[in-house]
Amino acid sequence: QVQLVESGGGLVQPGGSLRLSCAASGIIFSINAMGWYRQAPGKQRELVAVITSGGTTTYADSVKGRFTISRDNAKNTVYLQMNSLKPEDTAVYYCNTNGKVTTFQAFDSWGQGTQVTVSS
Repeated sequence: QVQLVESGGGLVQPGGSLRLSCAASGIIFSINAMGWYRQAPGKQRELVAVITSGGTTTYADSVKGRFTISRDNAKNTVYLQMNSLKPEDTAVYYCNTNGKVTTFQAFDSWGQGTQVTVSS
């Protein structure tokens, strides 16, 4: 079983920055995409950013130019650097990753979520 542990959320003023981290642990043969999603109260969970094993990145239009996703393959860790934060970025942020635990068995795991609140 692959577990994801997130950290780095918190309360920040508008215009501020936060860096989220998500580390995968367990029996891992390979990891494909690693990504961040968020869910605000009363809204559906939405993609924020994703990075493939080759380093290709995709961002939601609402965060382009402000957020940067990166990964450290040696540590099975994905990061989300969030700059110029806005109140509308307030949400619970979830890490997601998929890959294989063996050559035949795939996994798709979610973290427990970390709260990001942008408020003055």
